[in-house]
Amino acid sequence: MKILRITLVSLVLIYIGSVVLFESWLGYSQPTNTNTLVITTIDNNQPKDRVLSAVNNDGKLYVSANHWPRDWYRQAKSNPNVEVLYKGEKNLYLAIPVEGEEHDKLIKEHAHPLTFRLLTGFPPRYFLRLDLKE
Repeated sequence: MKILRITLVSLVLIYIGSVVLFESWLGYSQPTNTNTLVITTIDNNQPKDRVLSAVNNDGKLYVSANHWPRDWYRQAKSNPNVEVLYKGEKNLYLAIPVEGEEHDKLIKEHAHPLTFRLLTGFPPRYFLRLDLKE
């Protein structure tokens, strides 16, 4: 029984460590591709940039908090006036938290594979709709 408990605790600690390493690597490397954007939020009157994957759905632009580190998400909710560099264009947007049916639809249509969810430690997923400010 003691060996089983030690083994289980060791496996849980190894898993938690691998999630921390994966999330740290993503935060450090900030991988980009053709569907990424850079969102600039404000934290203590200082601009903070974060590379995120864009989610396009029904002609609307969204970003999602898919990881445990999500300061950018809290900052955007606190001050929804954000700047976004997307496809070479920098514009001002209003970041609107998505809830209800719209959220459920995005979760269903843009689901992450199990491997991604496993590597990130199954964090809850939240979306912000980015409405272009005119």
